[in-house]
Amino acid sequence: MHFHIRPAIAADLPEALSLLRNAGLPTEDLAAEYLLQVAENDAGLLGVIGMQHFGDTALLRSLVVTPSARGTGTGRALVHALEAAASRSGVRALWLLTIDADEFFARLGYSVRKRQRAPRAIRNSNEFARLCPADAILMKKNLTRG
Repeated sequence: MHFHIRPAIAADLPEALSLLRNAGLPTEDLAAEYLLQVAENDAGLLGVIGMQHFGDTALLRSLVVTPSARGTGTGRALVHALEAAASRSGVRALWLLTIDADEFFARLGYSVRKRQRAPRAIRNSNEFARLCPADAILMKKNLTRG
């Protein structure tokens, strides 16, 4: 499957929110500035990924890939694009919460962490404190400057 990754624009938000809702992911507090990268082809958006900044740490959020694009490398490409953008902007560590994608993220270098080990800013985020269930798995990856 052919696709390309590009920075998200505000006009992507409605379709991105639809993809997220269809995947059962939280959308209540999402804004256009959290959607940093999209994957698309001639048929439209294939996936989105976002990040919420907290100084030199950030919360990776809202990774979703359409069912037709799963297994094609689209999700991996979105994560790599987000990591590169995060590193360029001074982020040294990316955190995330997941219900069922821990094996996917582990293959990309993320490791499971105890929830109480998350930085205060991450623990105070809407996603951590209110939107994700208490049994969501917390993961972290340290980034190198790019």
